[in-house]
Parts: sequence; structure tokens; C-alpha cells
Amino acid sequence: MIKQAIQAGVLALVLVSAFYSGGVAAHGKVAMEEDTCVRRLGDNSLVHLSAYQPQYEPADQYCTEIPKQGNTYLVVDLVDPALRDIPIGVRVVRGTNETEDETVTYLRPSYHPDGVIKGETSLDKGLYTVFITGDSVPPVRYEYSLRVEMINYAKTFRSAVGPLIALLLLSLLAYKIMQSKRIQQWRSSRHS
Repeated sequence: MIKQAIQAGVLALVLVSAFYSGGVAAHGKVAMEEDTCVRRLGDNSLVHLSAYQPQYEPADQYCTEIPKQGNTYLVVDLVDPALRDIPIGVRVVRGTNETEDETVTYLRPSYHPDGVIKGETSLDKGLYTVFITGDSVPPVRYEYSLRVEMINYAKTFRSAVGPLIALLLLSLLAYKIMQSKRIQQWRSSRHS
């Protein structure tokens, strides 16, 4: 029975470490293929979006989950060098429809030989969409959804699953240990 308890404990540790290993790397420290802030069009055409709110957290950068409303700096990196040779524009709308929803920021299409597009906008609480478009044949179009000061229930649930499973496994382990014959005999000898 003790052997089973040890095996259950080892299994619990392996599961907990597996759940947390994916969350260790923060934004900016992951491979380009795994970065949620990268959008790909075709095989090579990549852009990367970063958002900053230095008035709250000077060193933090965000992508689709903006923690607070207020002034937000948006930086688009044109990773694909071919994008630097075509006019690229950026539109931020409140909502999800580029033509029907309110435009809060518009950077008209222009050339960006350094591969960086910078802009500033003021975002209230809610859902926004960033549209990055390029005037080429075929047209280039990237899209990012921004959630400003909103709770992401799916992310909250995913972050709670690991600790919950670990707690359940540790509870099962404790129960199995308490039900083992050796522990039962030891407990009864202490009460005698």
C-alpha cells in the first residue's frame, strides 16, 4: 500500500510539473512559432504585435490581453522583410467589424523600411480589433483581438486546472495512506 502511495505522489508531481511547464515562459521569451502575438500569412509573412502601458507597468508588454484601460502604445514589428516594401496601415476598432464599428485609431498606409510601426491610442474597457493591412497583390491582412480590462474565463479556468488536479491527487494520496493497514495499526496503537 505504501508503494502505491509513493507512486501516486510521483504521478501527482509529474502532472503538476507538466501543467506548469508551459506557463513558465512569459511573452517575449518564446520561439516565434509559439508566440501568441505573431500572425502568419502564408509561409513566411509574419507580423508581431506588442502593447505597452508604461503609466502602469513600465517594463511589461502585452498582446491580446490589456490589463487596464487608458493610453496604450502599440508596436507592430514587420518580421517579414517583404512587408517593409509595401504600404502598411493599422486600424483599431472598438468591436470586431473593420467597416461598421467605431474606429479609435487609424494609421494610414505608409512604408516602414525599419520594419516597425508605432502608434498610441486610448482604450476603454471592452473588446477591440487591430487590423493590419498591406496594399499589395494579393492584399495582406492580419487581425488581433484585444480584450481591455476584461476577465478571460477560459484562461482563468486553464490556470486553475493544474492546481486543482494536484490538490485532488494529493487528497487521494492522503486518503490512501490513511486507509493503509500500517497507518491503521499505528493509529490504533497510539490510542491504546
